[in-house]
Amino acid sequence: MRIAMIGTGYVGLITGACFARFGHRVTCVDRDGERIAALRHARVPIFEPGLTALIETNVAADRLAFSTNLEGAVAEAEAVFIAVGTPRSRIDGAADLSDLHAAAREIAAAIAHYTLVVTKSTVPVGTHREVENRMHALRPDADFDVASNPEFLREGSAVDDFTHPDRVVCGTRSARAESVLREIYRPLFLNETPMLFTTPENAELIKYATNCFLATRITFINELADLCEAVDADVQVCARSLGMDGRIGPKFLHAGPGYGGSCFPKDTRALVATARSEGVPLRVVEAVIASNDDRKRRMADKIAAALAGGVQDRTLAILGLTFKPNTDDVREAPSLDIVPRLLEMGARLRAYDPGCLDRIPELFPGVTPCKDAYSAIEGADAAVILTEWNEFRALDLHEVRRRLRTPVLVDLRDIFDPGRLAELGFEYTSVGRTARSPAGT
Repeated sequence: MRIAMIGTGYVGLITGACFARFGHRVTCVDRDGERIAALRHARVPIFEPGLTALIETNVAADRLAFSTNLEGAVAEAEAVFIAVGTPRSRIDGAADLSDLHAAAREIAAAIAHYTLVVTKSTVPVGTHREVENRMHALRPDADFDVASNPEFLREGSAVDDFTHPDRVVCGTRSARAESVLREIYRPLFLNETPMLFTTPENAELIKYATNCFLATRITFINELADLCEAVDADVQVCARSLGMDGRIGPKFLHAGPGYGGSCFPKDTRALVATARSEGVPLRVVEAVIASNDDRKRRMADKIAAALAGGVQDRTLAILGLTFKPNTDDVREAPSLDIVPRLLEMGARLRAYDPGCLDRIPELFPGVTPCKDAYSAIEGADAAVILTEWNEFRALDLHEVRRRLRTPVLVDLRDIFDPGRLAELGFEYTSVGRTARSPAGT
């Protein structure tokens, strides 16, 4: 099947490459000529394990191409996926759909035969209808359907998420559109992947509801961690027990400095904006947003409290800046709140992150980038774990202790054993645990 993917950002690039892996002929379109030129030479602008090799393989097999010619790609396509950005509005938090509407206009003008137009971007409920109406107004003669097919990709494991999903959600009222979508996703039938065909409104809402629920779980365990610290309990033990309950499950119950990334902050605010416009306030999600914002701001104070006398004129080694490991994404990362606050407090900061090392001077002015974790730690008054990269879990703690000027380690991701750190002579601060808490209990 011939597919046009409009947008070569995170979702568009991964979706296009994975559809090509399924055997379809995919053209990924973007108006950014430099980006397209780079992709044609397999220079991938995002950090995602396995993606570069996937692109190289499918370009070589002539199943994946990159173009700035939207009209030509759409005219040949049987299905056109819109995967442009829908960033948060600065005014009310609603999704900004200007790029999506612009893409829909260009697609309408280019349709040459029956075409299924699919919104892959995360969009508010009712967007499919708005897109359909706008396209019909521009091209009343065009033969097309509009469907919703939200993505559920996790940065750092997106390729596997796409090829081995928990489910595929498709929103359409057209039997013809359903047939096309079933053909596109037919390779997943071999894995018996659940396919949920429902209304477009349900599909659009499911995406937001999923992310908001996961953000709520993270916020709940973070607040529980604060209570654990106050009453001398262990959040990891509590979380493990919660996860054993079949009604709850273990995922997204890891305490830390707050959620970030391109989805949860944007999508929680967008759903609240939609609910308010409908006169149906979502008090739980509103509280989640407020709690998470406050938490990220308070983490700098937690770090300062770990050093006697605070951080004024002290050197801190910041390990990890991205919002999660295995990505170069710092959008809405806790580091964007924590690092500037520490600088305001008078701290001197050195940082290392394997995902965004080259961009540290641009993203974090005033922070000295270091080539590795040990270089950042050398002579520092404290080491601070902000992102749980696996290489930080494997640090030689004896070497860390030797290189630090003072043996202070602040672990905002709870990757170390408090008892072990105490034995090695560290002054160890974690989230929701005491110095006596054994790891893995």
